[in-house]
Amino acid sequence: MTREELLNSVKQNLVNREKVDYPLVPDFKKANVNLKEVFEKNAKLAAVDFYDVGSVEEAQEIMRNKLPDAKVVCSATQEWLGNKDINVQKPADLNDVDLGVFRAEFGVAEMGMVRVTEKSLVTDSIGFLSQHLAVLLDPDDITENMHTAYKITDLPGAHYGCFMMGPSATADIGAVLVHGAQGARTLTLFFLKKP
Repeated sequence: MTREELLNSVKQNLVNREKVDYPLVPDFKKANVNLKEVFEKNAKLAAVDFYDVGSVEEAQEIMRNKLPDAKVVCSATQEWLGNKDINVQKPADLNDVDLGVFRAEFGVAEMGMVRVTEKSLVTDSIGFLSQHLAVLLDPDDITENMHTAYKITDLPGAHYGCFMMGPSATADIGAVLVHGAQGARTLTLFFLKKP
């Protein structure tokens, strides 16, 4: 059978078929769930430190105390200014960043993770080459689970996107947990309303 014969056969059989709607996928939402509380519980399991803060200045003070030796700070948000420009010639130019800062698009409570795209990272490598990460998340932007997350994720509207959950970790060698093996050694999340 030639390619054209195959395609014509498919077309003929599709034309005579009745159109069927996609099945309805439930979102598995539960009643009376404190999304922030669930997010915190699961983020803690993923080795995330988190803080409720009232201002970026408060978050910056916490990070100065946690990382007194951090010299290169690169930020993908106008809220928190760094001393290294996020707009680089090559993504690898961010390999000297001690602290990378960005605002997550939303959080997912069931996993304690955040959604990021090229819009929130500006240069994608900031999320993976930085030694440490500081992430801002509006507590009102937490959704319950992956089913609800995919309903609000704009997949066609982003060239790049991922869900990030805690610092880099591996336990491949000798079943010993190591943080920072392939990426950020720590992830500190700040619950902070959007400006």
